[in-house]
Amino acid sequence: MPDPLDTMIDEALNAEERDLLRTIGEEPGYFTQVRGLFGGKIGWVTWLLMAAQTMMFIASVYAAVQFFAATEALEALRWGLPAAVLLILAAMTKLTLWPSLQANRVIHEVKRLELQVARMQMKE
Repeated sequence: MPDPLDTMIDEALNAEERDLLRTIGEEPGYFTQVRGLFGGKIGWVTWLLMAAQTMMFIASVYAAVQFFAATEALEALRWGLPAAVLLILAAMTKLTLWPSLQANRVIHEVKRLELQVARMQMKE
């Protein structure tokens, strides 16, 4: 169901403006937004974070396997705690990218608004 505010905005625009906004496109999908994080000026930071996250995840899986293979409680504790900590750190590292996704969404919407304002100024 479309948002009533979007419907009101669409009705206020003339056909030419609607076509122009449609060429800009809707908000990109989640995976398209995630791929966008790997490019640009700070894409290398995303690559670095994902490499660190992958290494932590692999290390946590290895430690978890050792934990489940342990026969003594102290040995299980020595493998279980690092496994849990590394898994939590890997998840937190991945979550550090979500604010960038949100910022990119906001920037996309601001650009749409700038385009609408520029179009309105050209009419005057």
